[in-house]
Amino acid sequence: MPGGVLLPQSASDAAGMSSRMVAGIMGRRQAAFGPLKREDTIMESRVEEAAARHRRGYNCAQAVACTYCDLFGVDEKTMFRAAEGLGLGMGGMEGTCGAVAGACMIAGLATSDGNLEAPRTKAKTYAISREIVKRFQEAAGATRCRDLKGIDTGSVLMPCPACVTTAAQILEDVVLSDKE
Repeated sequence: MPGGVLLPQSASDAAGMSSRMVAGIMGRRQAAFGPLKREDTIMESRVEEAAARHRRGYNCAQAVACTYCDLFGVDEKTMFRAAEGLGLGMGGMEGTCGAVAGACMIAGLATSDGNLEAPRTKAKTYAISREIVKRFQEAAGATRCRDLKGIDTGSVLMPCPACVTTAAQILEDVVLSDKE
């Protein structure tokens, strides 16, 4: 079973990134996740699939949400369209990272009862979304796209490919670890 690939893991993954940036990202991930082991996971990891979608041009939200939507009966084209406005920090780098938003979309699919007349699962979904956001904050140092990209500081906390893999890994750990 392939491990949950979290970029950068090698020099080739880190091409174009400063060694200080790579060390910071890996340190934050280690602190947030502990040892990166997937032996106890029932579902095969799809983290690399999310990364591949991002490399093909999906925005961060689409890359994460489209990778897992089939587990909940949503076709990829529908999810691609629904997540499009969430990329680039909700379109203008001012909002939450699209990868985090995509993970939270899947949390909703995983936990919502879909009861339009009397929804009863919002609190559970909100708690899971808070956990996703918290873990991402711990791993990346921020959740707002603008801050992650260092627009105001000149110091990139985490590039988009790493945001996608980090959010996908968190999603698998928090929401999907017991999904068969």
